[in-house]
Amino acid sequence: MKRKYIATWLLGLALTGCTKDFLTVIPETALSSATFFKTEADFQQAVNGAYVPFRQMYNERAWVLEEMHSDNTYYARNTLYGAVDPTENVADFAVPTANGVTANDNVLVQYRLNYVIISRANQILSLIDGITFSTDAVKNNLKGQAQFLRAFAYFDLVRLFGKVPLHLVPITGREDAALPLSTTDEIYAQIEKDALAASTALPNKATQEQGRATSGAAKTLLANLYLTQKKWSQVEALTKDIVAKDGYALVPDYNNAFSFTSTNKNNQESVFEIQYMEGAAGYNGNQIYRFLPSPISAAEIAPITGTSNPQPTSQESNNIPTPDLIAAYEDGDKRKDISIGYVTLSGSLRTDQKYPYIKKYARTHSLNQNTGQNWPVYRYAEVLLFLAESLNEQGKTAEAATYLNQVRNRAGLGASKATSQADMREAIFKERRVELAFENKRWFDLTRTGRVKEIIGAYGAKVKANPAAYYFPSGAVPPPNAFTVLDDYYGLPAVEAALTPYF
Repeated sequence: MKRKYIATWLLGLALTGCTKDFLTVIPETALSSATFFKTEADFQQAVNGAYVPFRQMYNERAWVLEEMHSDNTYYARNTLYGAVDPTENVADFAVPTANGVTANDNVLVQYRLNYVIISRANQILSLIDGITFSTDAVKNNLKGQAQFLRAFAYFDLVRLFGKVPLHLVPITGREDAALPLSTTDEIYAQIEKDALAASTALPNKATQEQGRATSGAAKTLLANLYLTQKKWSQVEALTKDIVAKDGYALVPDYNNAFSFTSTNKNNQESVFEIQYMEGAAGYNGNQIYRFLPSPISAAEIAPITGTSNPQPTSQESNNIPTPDLIAAYEDGDKRKDISIGYVTLSGSLRTDQKYPYIKKYARTHSLNQNTGQNWPVYRYAEVLLFLAESLNEQGKTAEAATYLNQVRNRAGLGASKATSQADMREAIFKERRVELAFENKRWFDLTRTGRVKEIIGAYGAKVKANPAAYYFPSGAVPPPNAFTVLDDYYGLPAVEAALTPYF
């Protein structure tokens, strides 16, 4: 992508000459940053555009890198479809990596989508202060959204890769297209700066347009950053502020914490979610179809999707809940049957043809492969768990239990029996796993707590010892390189590395 851009830029310069006058002329009939960013409406459209990459990111790639790359879900082989190495390698902890780079396509696409968000936010932030708006509140809202989006994208990148280039202004030519890798601490500092600014510039949930970033979302992102950095007192202050001032509440029924195809979106528990809309406008998703085990017949898929014209599929079988996760639910936990369903596949080559699937995203909809439910990124339940963890890490274990138990009670469970700091730490860790299952949290919980080798090492040993329990067809076994790459970070994309001297 970069090579094509550079070649086009150089070709245009060669064909039109290199005079100073040419370089300062702005084509008035072509849409560019010099002609577009002139009005409040222009900036509104630009901010809308900065959200767009989220739909592809959360529909296609984030769950591969952040949920299936954990012990929560796994890749169930469908040998009738064939091997899809980039996805299988992520699930198997076998992503080929050399000299800090990888050719894995999931890594490349996630990396680029984040930088599209950053690029669009940079364009907005570089120009918005030079424009007069109808009110300061409107300007601050749009600027705050751009700051939040840039902070969010860099937070995803730094947790996936550790070190990435820190672009904070628009790229104007070949010379500034490649930057050295910034350190993790440098990236953290920029995320903090942007998220802090957004938390004061943005309106709260009660007054913000639905679906847009709010002050509560910015504070939650900032709390997540501090949690990752183990800045426990800052997490406590932020999350207590959210609890006291931002108007969020747990939805009484866990099932209703997640949106349906056209209802219950951005509800009282939602802090930030990715917006989808069923239909022909191009705003839809199809996550549940990507997650279903396969091959599945029309009769088997019909009760899951509720469409009037169910279609059979023979495809990859992604994000299948593991026996380990299923066993993590306590007896009586209402979340288990809401989050996980079962389907028997008559065409499966496994001896046991019964598979679990992610039920919490299986919402009735009209059109095959066209869904409209939103994707939850931050929920109030996680804010409460952030607060509980921060309190416990400061030795305030009894107070931490208060917030942990709010989440447990909603799930139909009694108060936690943990009384020591160590036991409470483990209780919160386990609660996050089942409360936030399939919401792309597990991998980051493993990395930030330093437990990747411990937990994934043991998980991988179980997969190798009993492949049939992990959805392998009869006689099939994991590949020889399975569970050999237990690094906290992915390698940087090889395609991007070829275009810069700094990777």
